[in-house]
Amino acid sequence: MAQQAQAPARTLDDAGTIDKNTAERIFPSKPIYSPYAGRKFPTRPLFGDTHLHTAASFDAGAFGARLGAREAYRFARGEEVMASSGQPAKLSRPLDFLVVADHSDNMGVFPDFFAGKPEILADPTGKKWFQMVKDGKGADAAFEMIMSFSEGTFPKPMTYSPDTRAYKAAWQDNVAAAEQYNEPGRFTALIGYEWTSNTGGNNLHRNVIFRDNGDRANQVVPFTTSPPLGSDNPRDLWKWMTAYEQKTGGSVLAIAHNGNLSNGRMFPIIESFTGKPVDKEYVEQRAKWERLYEATQTKGDGEAHPVLSPTDEFANFERWDFGNLDASAAKTKDMLEFEYARSALKNGLKLEQQLGANPYKFGMVGSSDAHTGLAAMEEDNFFGKTTPQEPSPERLTATFVKNPTTGIKVMDWQVSSSGYAAVWATENTRESIWDAMQRRETYATTGSRMVVRFFGGFDFNQADAQTRSPAMAGYAKGVPMGGDLRGARSEKAPSFLVAALKDPLGGNLDRIQIVKGWMDARGELQEKVYDVVWSGDRKPGADGKLPSVGNTVDVADAVWTNTIGAPELIAVWSDPNFNASERAFYYVRVLEIPTPRWTAYDAKRFGVQPLPGTQMTITERAYTSPIWYTPE
Repeated sequence: MAQQAQAPARTLDDAGTIDKNTAERIFPSKPIYSPYAGRKFPTRPLFGDTHLHTAASFDAGAFGARLGAREAYRFARGEEVMASSGQPAKLSRPLDFLVVADHSDNMGVFPDFFAGKPEILADPTGKKWFQMVKDGKGADAAFEMIMSFSEGTFPKPMTYSPDTRAYKAAWQDNVAAAEQYNEPGRFTALIGYEWTSNTGGNNLHRNVIFRDNGDRANQVVPFTTSPPLGSDNPRDLWKWMTAYEQKTGGSVLAIAHNGNLSNGRMFPIIESFTGKPVDKEYVEQRAKWERLYEATQTKGDGEAHPVLSPTDEFANFERWDFGNLDASAAKTKDMLEFEYARSALKNGLKLEQQLGANPYKFGMVGSSDAHTGLAAMEEDNFFGKTTPQEPSPERLTATFVKNPTTGIKVMDWQVSSSGYAAVWATENTRESIWDAMQRRETYATTGSRMVVRFFGGFDFNQADAQTRSPAMAGYAKGVPMGGDLRGARSEKAPSFLVAALKDPLGGNLDRIQIVKGWMDARGELQEKVYDVVWSGDRKPGADGKLPSVGNTVDVADAVWTNTIGAPELIAVWSDPNFNASERAFYYVRVLEIPTPRWTAYDAKRFGVQPLPGTQMTITERAYTSPIWYTPE
């Protein structure tokens, strides 16, 4: 008898039936075609400024700044605005984000002063200064105001402390401006302020950056430096940050100001406030709250110093090492170790071994510290640090700082057109940018918008550098800038994937270097700069140094050609001197070919003869956040 054919097995439920062939069509086993599908990592850096002052800052207002936070955001977004000096200003390209970081102390007094607020004019001194401004003697009035504030004789109606209605209104207005111009996905206005510790003229400023929106930021006012409501000690700032997070459920971080004007106090081993070695609480709290360091800005570069790094031919760059912030105390060589990023990173290794935490485990950013409301840090579009330094025929020969007591003098031409912060964020929002800062996936530039990648791991090979998407291997095999490597695998040396792409409007690339710092078996701190990949067919000399890339700058006409250098560089490099038992860090420095400095553009445009010794060319550069190696 013939058997009855059996129907294929089916699975039945309330969604219908399914068989094996149908399931295989729905869930294919072959790899997906698109290499970008499912990609979660950041694909381009966002460029911005984490340190810009407006007229709401006491000193900016005194020096003539009239632009407020709204004008600052409009300018950063790419709009044309009228500078305080009465000339139109616009960026070559919009920025992606901005922090208006007005000074915490006396915030908001100058906008009220210039508006002729009745309470200010009712005070005889306030009325006198207001009349001086109206009579064209604003510079004299500004000088008197700053001296009065420094001496503690500032008129009470013009003293805006955090418990006053005027101060709170100024803070709330800054927050409102950030809320108004924040446009997620297009432009991010991060809320922040600068805590302005400056005891004895020694600069310990920090920029405090909120992850949050205005609903949380408005629950507090900035922490100031004047007692009883404030303090100039960073430990007290960290307590304020702790209290903010506990009160609001929000998040904040702090960025230490460039340390070259702190006279040896920015990165202490012996704390200036106590005279004692930093302790476990100090290193743990600083490591927690201060995730980034401002390695370059208008007041000079803070990466390295030739006294500290005598074999580094590129350490002598945009150097400001004359003294402290107000030039009241000259610099001495013993102070330098505690002011510069590279030496701080090295000292952090030793402190971590001694105390269990590294207080100087920071990432790198650059920013402007401009007091004009204009984040204009391009060499051919530099609007200065303060309003008197906005473009004019006089600024090439004018004096920026002069202290007759110490004899210290700094010229306007020594002010740097620097810098910007580059952040590898997954999207252009407050939360994503702040999170990238928190994990230190950032780098500093001196104003260029070059693209820089840096990854560390144990499994990179040369094939990883033969791709248009190095980040795919970078994130799959290692950690990005700001990350940690732990415990070498069978003493295997770590390898690093580095890549850089030139700024479309800037100079070609000269080379990529990796700077290594480590603590050897004797507890001594060491450093070495490695040339990893470079343009052209140059070969290192007998001294191990790579020959110069050359110079195409025509200073007289303020032009250059990209006939030298390379548009992009990429390589995999392995540490040839690795010791698995030694703590170490690695960071990347990318150098462009020489290009005209802002001083060359000014000399050409205004027909002014620069002073002898004026620097007329610049080697723009980027510094990445380090990658740390810690033995198991």
